[in-house]
Amino acid sequence: MEDVKRTVHRTTAEHIIKKLAIRNMTGHYRDTAAEAVELARDLVEPGQSVTWGGSVSFSESGIKAALEADGHRMIDRSQATTPEEQDAMWREQVGADWFFMGTNAITLDGELVNIDGNANRLALLLHGPKHVCVIAGMNKVVADVESGLKRIRTVTCPLNAARLHTGTPCELAGVCSNCHAEKCMCCQEVITRHSRHDGRIHVILVGEDLGF
Repeated sequence: MEDVKRTVHRTTAEHIIKKLAIRNMTGHYRDTAAEAVELARDLVEPGQSVTWGGSVSFSESGIKAALEADGHRMIDRSQATTPEEQDAMWREQVGADWFFMGTNAITLDGELVNIDGNANRLALLLHGPKHVCVIAGMNKVVADVESGLKRIRTVTCPLNAARLHTGTPCELAGVCSNCHAEKCMCCQEVITRHSRHDGRIHVILVGEDLGF
């Protein structure tokens, strides 16, 4: 069964990578997270700075630990505690060489589908860092944008709400209620359908389940 899954994942990934190329994004596929780690290490050149959003995939895959071990300057937003430190950290993140993130969903047509609360993660996807690397387990693949938004509301948000203890309806009831709660995580919906900048966005598809 594992061989069948891997074959299907590879075929699907090849299709998505062709669609990403049309959208001026560079797609990659690796069977395992361990192989994705080596690819990420090859992408980030010595001396380059690295930052990231609140991505489970980035840490779960082992990429974060590997880049730390390689001695890159890691810009960790969790180290900023005061408003002044957070402002300074944000400026560092915007100027980073690499921004790593997961995606809430990726369509078969190569579109990235994301929902965010504070929008710091999506702001850096849209503009700022010289390069963006999106890590996506094949569990994130959906048929189309509407399927992606549905996945986020029924799978991603309830799990992230429980992880972050937001107290939002999706944590308390396990399903989205289209809320306007104080800690609502669904403030922005962003569909990335094209990159204007050559070589800026890399998408690593991984033939394993990663993140939410």
